[in-house]
Amino acid sequence: MYVPDFEYLAPGSLSEACRVLDDLGPRAAVLAGGTDLLHKMKLGKAAPPVVVSLRNLDELRGIRHEPGRGVVIGALVTQNELVDSPVLHERYRSVSEAAHQMASNPIRNLGTVGGNIVNGVPSADLPPILIALKASIRLVSVRGERTMPLEEFFTGAAQTRIEPGEILTEVVVPDAGMTGSTYIKFGLRRSGALAVAGAAAAVCMEDGRIGEARIALASCAPTVIRARDAESYLEGREPTDEALEEAGRRASAESRPRDSIRGSAEYRRHLAGVLTKRALKRAIWKGHL
Repeated sequence: MYVPDFEYLAPGSLSEACRVLDDLGPRAAVLAGGTDLLHKMKLGKAAPPVVVSLRNLDELRGIRHEPGRGVVIGALVTQNELVDSPVLHERYRSVSEAAHQMASNPIRNLGTVGGNIVNGVPSADLPPILIALKASIRLVSVRGERTMPLEEFFTGAAQTRIEPGEILTEVVVPDAGMTGSTYIKFGLRRSGALAVAGAAAAVCMEDGRIGEARIALASCAPTVIRARDAESYLEGREPTDEALEEAGRRASAESRPRDSIRGSAEYRRHLAGVLTKRALKRAIWKGHL
């Protein structure tokens, strides 16, 4: 398979990239790691006349902790950089573990944080754990910049709130006081598979009770969704097996999956409950972020 002919541009700065995208409008497509865009171009599902690469934008790289703000992850950080990050290992190991479940090692060397988010795929592995950890994103264009909670970014399958000419520049995982978090998914093969269903959980334990719980489900609706009824049920409760089982039932009831070649809606709904219980148990008893 071959990609169609296109003009290739590689701006040298974020401001230049924003100007180029504003000038080109819908004729341009943004290239980060390329694992999604180039695949679509080979399949004939995309044929942008101009491809604007972000490869020279070093300001979109790196993972660092800013006291009082949280862990800042550049949009061009690769998935394997998440896996190997000492900053994440110390503060949010669950993000590294979620990244390790993605695709294959060669793909993780190319795929970026920004691309995984902007594509808006409901089976993506990073958004659930980032949403559970209260992450926000920063979007920049010639019109200025704006930030929003990541969970508000997705509007439908492969649909987001990104506006024409905007570039996602960073993700911020705040110092939110959660005591444990994890992401668990089920795929049709041992590694590299898309999630048939996935569940991320983050909890804040207070004197043996669940002070706060956040649950995010993947592949259980047109977008990643919060299981808010399950979250509300857990708050203030002891983490007994019965309580976690009931939280799983509530998460299952909140899911809105569809049938696909990878699994029926009924099967996904069942998985939502099972994976929610497992994720909560791991987040509570392992007590790692």
